[in-house]
Amino acid sequence: MISTKFFPMIEIDGAMGEGGGAVLRTALALGAVSQRAIHVFNVRAKRSKPGLQPQHLCGIEALAKLTRAEIRGASVGSTEVIFEPRPTEGGRYHFDIGTAGSTTLVLQTLMLAVAFASGPVHLEVKGGTDNPLAPSIDFMKNVTLPNLRRMGYRGEVECIRRGHYPRGGGIVHAKLEPIEKLSSIKITDQGKVLKISGLAHAVKLPAQIATRIAHAASMELLSAGQGNVDIKSESYHLAQDPHIGPGAGITLWAETEYGAVIGASSLGSPGKPSEQVGKEAAQELTKQLRARITVDYHMADQLIPYMALAEGTSEITTSPLTSHTLTNIELVQNILGVRFLVEGGIGSPGKISVKGIGFKALRLGKS
Repeated sequence: MISTKFFPMIEIDGAMGEGGGAVLRTALALGAVSQRAIHVFNVRAKRSKPGLQPQHLCGIEALAKLTRAEIRGASVGSTEVIFEPRPTEGGRYHFDIGTAGSTTLVLQTLMLAVAFASGPVHLEVKGGTDNPLAPSIDFMKNVTLPNLRRMGYRGEVECIRRGHYPRGGGIVHAKLEPIEKLSSIKITDQGKVLKISGLAHAVKLPAQIATRIAHAASMELLSAGQGNVDIKSESYHLAQDPHIGPGAGITLWAETEYGAVIGASSLGSPGKPSEQVGKEAAQELTKQLRARITVDYHMADQLIPYMALAEGTSEITTSPLTSHTLTNIELVQNILGVRFLVEGGIGSPGKISVKGIGFKALRLGKS
């Protein structure tokens, strides 16, 4: 076990900033990477149901298994967690949230630590794949990972079966390869949009729903002046549909001449017209593109800890700057001692830069 005699435990107030689950996820992930003990108190203090929920607990237990960590306070409703990790190990792991909780948020907890593991990691996570207030599995596959690959990250994710609220039952597989270090990411000029891709899906529902969502998104993008739009639809014959419960949604991503990958998504819900689902995602993507940014605001949140760990100076533009992103920046600064430069205010376009610490993998047997 890592000795806190030489490396004092890092104390994190989970009520900082927005006081949500992202504070916990990022803190524990950075603790795992740096092999520092972390104490998070006031967990999710500003949420309507404070404390750990099943998806947070699954993320903690999964990270503890990968790092052979000692954990205290890991129970549903707990508002205090102590996490003392060892080096992250490669291998095959299976985790089940047990609810429709987000598989992608569990993956977010693991992906940073896994980058510096002792060997390849194969993950299976069961739960929700398309959740409100969380990246969709299609966003993670087509936006998150392409952006991380620019920094040298190595990994793939696949959706084996979708899961929606309230039934869940989704299955996600991830194959992640270790690296020695992360490279900086510097992309401040959006450039010309080369193409817009997307995937609309409908499970345990008539196939026409996915088609209508995709068509509405395409028409909205074309009317906004975008060309080269290719949105596919995913649906199933009802008698052969392997999913547990109904659900629908769409994820879009734009690729530009300078390598930016910018995403947007929307979910269906009972009584919500299919056309509205498609239009919402298209309008959000159009808004991002017209702001001339290089990273959408959801992706900006995810990039912050990677930028801080990378070698060299990273620089991105995003819109709008959110309190969620600024909370993540404050947290990462507290743990790693870096200093971000943020130009712009909340609700406006912004530029984020940082000189990373050039972290290198701490593996046993390596000098």
